[in-house]
Amino acid sequence: MSGDRPKRVTFREEGPREGFQIESQLFPLADRAALVEALADSGLASIQVSSFVHPKKVPQMADAEALFAAIRRRPGVHYDGLWLNERGFSRARAAQGVDLAGTLLAYVSDAFARRNNDCSAAEMLARQAHWIDLYAEAGVPLSRAILVTAFGCCFEGEIAPERTVQTAVAIERLCRERGQRLPEITLADTVGWANPLAVRRLVGLVREALPDIAIGLHLHDTRGLGAANVMAALEMGVDRFDSSVAGLGGCPFAEHGDRGAAGNICTEDMVFLCHELGIETGIDLERLVEAAQLAERILGRRLNGRLMHAGSLAAWRAAGSRAA
Repeated sequence: MSGDRPKRVTFREEGPREGFQIESQLFPLADRAALVEALADSGLASIQVSSFVHPKKVPQMADAEALFAAIRRRPGVHYDGLWLNERGFSRARAAQGVDLAGTLLAYVSDAFARRNNDCSAAEMLARQAHWIDLYAEAGVPLSRAILVTAFGCCFEGEIAPERTVQTAVAIERLCRERGQRLPEITLADTVGWANPLAVRRLVGLVREALPDIAIGLHLHDTRGLGAANVMAALEMGVDRFDSSVAGLGGCPFAEHGDRGAAGNICTEDMVFLCHELGIETGIDLERLVEAAQLAERILGRRLNGRLMHAGSLAAWRAAGSRAA
């Protein structure tokens, strides 16, 4: 299987948005801007900075425009944001420093769709036609479609892989019917149900159904299988992952409101895995660990990353080399 591993992997960093959005307290804008800058300086090429959502419902993200404006931008880095409705999209378009990319959202679990968006999965899929047209009118290229609860749902249970494939095919068809090409399908393990066998099977089935579309993964480490699932995906040739520095963030439905539970897969830990396998990432791992430690200082509690506490093997290998 090692021959199928990609030579290079891209990590899309979501910690600044995912991590701080679920916190109960507000953190200084300057600290959050410093974290984004530290992440960019490590070599990460894509960073989700904030979300343009209702300031009363998510006060942690109320200063999204100011945060984007405060960041010292690094050339070649994509600084993006999240929006859930047209008002949020309009705010993102008007804000300084937001790199716009059209993202579509579809649910595989009907129960999760009703809980999260107060609509059925079919209704949510149909709504994406409007977003496809809206992005086209605004000159914003489609980047990907994220399939929420692609592996399982805490409200509905196991999700048959065939249902996820059907959803992927349906949203690709919707894009094609409206004259747009969908570059990527991102399979999201929203509530931590994936395992390595399920990852291999689902990636293979989606690739067989849509061979011309790239596959990405949004994985959580809720139940400790994050690294194993990444490894399975790498062996299937997957070369793009969403992740969060220090393991920040997660789905509150999966963690049952426990902020101490593991959330998204940890960026620096997965970069370490790739480097140990000889896979390029373009990331300076030591600087990324420093960014994770900065996140821990800002939040004021121990975070879930492993490498940030144990250290990489670079110092040990250097010491061994000198001893020899």
